[in-house]
Amino acid sequence: MRLTTILDQIDMGSIALPEFQRGYVWNRDQVRKLMTSLYKGHPVGSLLVWETQTEQVTDHARGEGNLSAGTVKLLLDGQQRITSLYGIIKGKAPQFFDGNTQPFTGLYFNLEEETFAFYMPTRMDGNALWVSVTELMHKGVGHFFPILATNPEFAPKLADYANRLTAIDNIKNRDFHIEEVSGKDKTVDEVVEIFNNVNSGGTKLSKGDLALARICAAWPDARDELKGCLAKWSQAGFYFKLDWFLRCITAVTTNESLFSALKDVSTERFSKGLNDTDKSIDTLLNVVSSRLGLDHDRVLGGIYAFPLMSRYLDQRGGHFPNHQERDQLLYWYIHTLLWGRYSGQTESTLRKDLAAIDGREGSLERLIELLRQDRGDLKIFPSDFGGWSKGNRFYPMLYLLTRVCGARDWEDDIELSQHMLGRLSSLEVHHIFPKSKLYRNGYERAEVNVIANFTFLTKETNLIVSNQDPEKYFAHYEEKHPGTIASHWIPMDKELWKYENYREFLAARRELLAQAANNFLNSLYIGTIPESEAAPDVLERERIVVSDSAIADPEEQILQSCNQWILEKQLPAGELAYHLTEAESGDVITILDLAWPDGLQPGYSQPVALLLNEDSHISEIASQAAFRFFTDIDSFKAYVRKEILAIEAASESETEESNIPSERQSAEPQPERPLAAV
Repeated sequence: MRLTTILDQIDMGSIALPEFQRGYVWNRDQVRKLMTSLYKGHPVGSLLVWETQTEQVTDHARGEGNLSAGTVKLLLDGQQRITSLYGIIKGKAPQFFDGNTQPFTGLYFNLEEETFAFYMPTRMDGNALWVSVTELMHKGVGHFFPILATNPEFAPKLADYANRLTAIDNIKNRDFHIEEVSGKDKTVDEVVEIFNNVNSGGTKLSKGDLALARICAAWPDARDELKGCLAKWSQAGFYFKLDWFLRCITAVTTNESLFSALKDVSTERFSKGLNDTDKSIDTLLNVVSSRLGLDHDRVLGGIYAFPLMSRYLDQRGGHFPNHQERDQLLYWYIHTLLWGRYSGQTESTLRKDLAAIDGREGSLERLIELLRQDRGDLKIFPSDFGGWSKGNRFYPMLYLLTRVCGARDWEDDIELSQHMLGRLSSLEVHHIFPKSKLYRNGYERAEVNVIANFTFLTKETNLIVSNQDPEKYFAHYEEKHPGTIASHWIPMDKELWKYENYREFLAARRELLAQAANNFLNSLYIGTIPESEAAPDVLERERIVVSDSAIADPEEQILQSCNQWILEKQLPAGELAYHLTEAESGDVITILDLAWPDGLQPGYSQPVALLLNEDSHISEIASQAAFRFFTDIDSFKAYVRKEILAIEAASESETEESNIPSERQSAEPQPERPLAAV
């Protein structure tokens, strides 16, 4: 099919650029290489489309809907290529574009050197040999020929220049071979398998991607509706992904875990399911926040229990029948979080659990019994608090206990509950034994950052305590406010407050934490936890932020700064303390300081990690997991500039600040997710 025809059909809606989560991720170098290959007549690959039935297809050219049923061809393989060519030829981004327009905006061609480059004023202003490719596509060769003909210098090569201009203009007429996947029998699962087999060496397509693409072809506003809900939750401190929300909607709408269940769901039914799921998640976030104290996403955990809980709540009209049923569902939720119930084979486990709640009578008992069958025992042992890092599954449990079990601030003797308001509502992670002093006493990083060495304080108290020795400040606060130290499940044997007895301190505290956790969970299950006082709506109250120690850790400051630099380049933020897990079991293999598991260009560049001051075995593990890793910031930034941003030989400031003339600047700044402070 001719390229101009493909682009016109995109405008009409008969060919759709799928609403994939990764959006447009190509960089300028990839766009330059594509245009160079097309200019030289080299192969650039075929396209793969999925022809699927829709209730209605929106006519993007007229901006209105064609209400009759029909088919739409979803472009699966070739989205980045066609999006780039659409932007260059049409001079604008296609409908529903999601990404940064700079990689295809302001592309120029040098008639003498036959090279493509992006606009830089010092090289191109006043030089007729540099031709705007988009302007050429719009105005044709005849627009430029008179300009060249008036310059006697160009006379000897005028014919060559004309041929080169024509070759670029003819790119619009290039034929692309299109492979089609068609047939009413093709499910989302089958099409994803077909695509991933065809594209085995490149980007993997997720089932959520394809399900969303099909939905958006029939209902273009669906993505905005979905993203509106995600934005609402992010404002409250809960950052969820489209794939997760779509999984919740699938469960509520179909009682199934597989996205393929959406195949026969009408637009009207999906819209209702979206609204019902939105309300259920709002209710669940309020309940989990007020009842369990898990009031932001860094401590939420177990989010793939939400599809089931949303379905459970929707079955009951969006409300819990009684307090005991509510608390037993929360009991189940906490155990899914602690034991990583959905960390491995999410779809099969969720399918089994959804079947257990199919029918209101006895559904909770069946659900909890499935947990017991898989775990054998739902009791928490001291060794369960033996993990390290803020990404460990028992870190949220420690936060939960702090918020709901009467832990008090040492300086002010106030409860650190989920009902604290204003500036006091935000807590800081405090290392009971200061990190720097533990290192000086010969303890390793894994021992320093164990959960049993964490507690939570208000910022003011954390600043006062600073890096004092526990032997000193424990005694001070015990005298000032008796019982406040013990309220954090800290052993009161003063011999354990000494550095030489640090390991014994940890063992004793784990015993206390396990006892407190079991007491709380058992009380939650039998319904003896007192009702909480009324709390502000979690979606309206001031955002809760749990920040790190008041004593700034230089390494974490570097990582935060690096992440901010990445966001400024309009690239996705990395995940701090990323847990590299074993695919099947979901068990954590190691923790990477800062990682991009999908690459800085999701799906088009390899996984990347920053490892600062790590042991060599962690580097080996990262390498075996196909991560490209860097051990210093400078080499990482050099990689980003050269291979991801593809910055040209000119100075970085000129390339990044003067991308294109002001009248051609069309890229809007992308919304940024705030850096997680935990």
